[in-house]
Amino acid sequence: MNVYISKEQFNIMFNLPTPDELKKHRKMLGLTQAELARKAGVSQPLIARIEAGDIDPRLSTISKIVDVLKRKEVVVNLPVEEIMKSPVLFISPESTLKEASKLMEKHGISQLPVVSEGRQLGSISEELVVNEISFTKPEKIAEKKVKDVMKGGFPTVGKDANISMVSKLMESSSVVLVMEMGKIVGIISRADFMKLM
Repeated sequence: MNVYISKEQFNIMFNLPTPDELKKHRKMLGLTQAELARKAGVSQPLIARIEAGDIDPRLSTISKIVDVLKRKEVVVNLPVEEIMKSPVLFISPESTLKEASKLMEKHGISQLPVVSEGRQLGSISEELVVNEISFTKPEKIAEKKVKDVMKGGFPTVGKDANISMVSKLMESSSVVLVMEMGKIVGIISRADFMKLM
């Protein structure tokens, strides 16, 4: 006895997304058709035709596309705890530029949060120190205080934040601090973020 089922029933049974669901999911994850096509090993026009509902792709093609979307979703929803560095190196506002420079050099980093009594007051970077050389006599730079040179602090997220939130902040800052109950518990730099690639 042959049993016939509709396309919609088949999709429900095997949990296959509809063309519209594929399109919505792709957009939600911030992927273009070209990016999805490249990652899935298919052509961009094929993705466009699938999303438009013009063709019924092979199961193997849909499987490749869904695998890419699932992998992307896992990364987007990854908690910041997974990639943050802890404990966080920081410098006091009363420290000198010489101390800040030595600390950055020792740990191979280019910037530090400026913290006093557990609270972020600003940030200091190699770039700020180098710029200061243009305006200050060399013999006086080393003893200049961090508080006199520092700029605004780094953006912060809670420990329960995910990578998607951090990626938006990384568009305007190279470092994001992770907070828990008002305390700095971790730091994420663009270098840490790029390791996800």
